[in-house]
Amino acid sequence: MTIEKRDTMGGLAKGLAVIETFAADRPRQSIAEVAAAAGLDRATARRCLLTLAQLGYADWDGKYFTLTPRVLRLGTACLATMPLPQIVQPLLDELSDRIGESSSVSILDGPEIVYVARAAQRRVMTIALMPGSRLPAYCTSMGRAMLAALPEDAARRLLEAAPRPSRTPRTLTDVDAILAAIAEVRRLGYAVNDQEVEIGLRSIAVPLVDARGRVVAAMNIGLAVAAGTDDLAARYLPELLRARDALRRLLP
Repeated sequence: MTIEKRDTMGGLAKGLAVIETFAADRPRQSIAEVAAAAGLDRATARRCLLTLAQLGYADWDGKYFTLTPRVLRLGTACLATMPLPQIVQPLLDELSDRIGESSSVSILDGPEIVYVARAAQRRVMTIALMPGSRLPAYCTSMGRAMLAALPEDAARRLLEAAPRPSRTPRTLTDVDAILAAIAEVRRLGYAVNDQEVEIGLRSIAVPLVDARGRVVAAMNIGLAVAAGTDDLAARYLPELLRARDALRRLLP
């Protein structure tokens, strides 16, 4: 169904854009930083942030804004109505207990992945990951596992739609280079990430397919470089495939 622009609220859209600028690696921002990230002028960003603060969705120390737990109300209802987190969490817990490493499931939301479930054995990143956390798809194993399920032109459009900063010296940022890596994921059926998100972190991911054969999410195992073997596929792929096959029978 097509929605006409005249029937929408521009102010609400700007407020949501402001909320979306806050992330695990940007929890505390100034008006200028939010304005730049949201693509708004400073005055508009300021009004949005002060409105959020007045309503209890943000705190302000006179210079920097941070979101408050009240914002979780906006996402809790969505997660509560999604069957995926409830379905995958028990299997993630079992998988992580068995292998002694952290595992996660995420969905693709435009150029980003959104964590919907996680079983953490130990902290392997400097940022805390939890349901609702977002990371870019272009440099993550789960992102590439899901991008590989798209036609190449659709994957290219998503990659070109957002900035692709070099998070580490190992990060692929060129679209053609990322597409080549995604093509390899498509061929192999799994994705390996070697310190492209954060130095010291490696992961391996597989797509999750529902009963109709559609890729609906991805699941990964993440571990510190010092804790793992060079051949992640040999060590962890059988465990991921076992969990994936069990989930396929449960996903609607």
